[in-house]
Amino acid sequence: MTDPQTPSPADIAPEAPEISPIPTPEERIAALEAQLAETKDRWLRAEAEMQNVRNRGKDEVEKARNYAVQKMATDMAEVAENLRRGIDLLPAPAEGEAEIIGKMRGGFEGVERFLLQRLETHGVVRKPAEGQPFDPELHQAMSEAPAPEGVAPGTVLQAWTSAWTLNGRLLKPAMVVVAGKPAA
Repeated sequence: MTDPQTPSPADIAPEAPEISPIPTPEERIAALEAQLAETKDRWLRAEAEMQNVRNRGKDEVEKARNYAVQKMATDMAEVAENLRRGIDLLPAPAEGEAEIIGKMRGGFEGVERFLLQRLETHGVVRKPAEGQPFDPELHQAMSEAPAPEGVAPGTVLQAWTSAWTLNGRLLKPAMVVVAGKPAA
């Protein structure tokens, strides 16, 4: 008696493998050429992507190098503005003024020149605004005043502060008074 759970020898016999036709040499060459073309395409795309990654990395390093000092540069621009305000508060040179006042004025102006040169060496540049056409990229209009005779509307009449740039990028806008329509 046979057990219904035990497979019969016919059930155990392996299935006959499907026999695939052997490709001709021309078919084999065509398949290999297609595979080569696909591999070459993948390789070229990978190379292009790697070049893009290198370029992006180079750009990011360059930006980091150029603008890493932005906060310090903004603070130093503020120092230069305050130094200029202090110099402007000194009395104008006058005949018979005390020698110490002339020396102080000369000393402060020398410090200002040196500070501005050092800042420019590192890409920080002051852009004077007074008398220039209003440029929203560099100026922040704080007020508008009637245009005096001979002054075109949209001209900066007075600059409370100068504009400052770091490697061409705006660091701090100039706070300005802009000429509006002429007084009637």
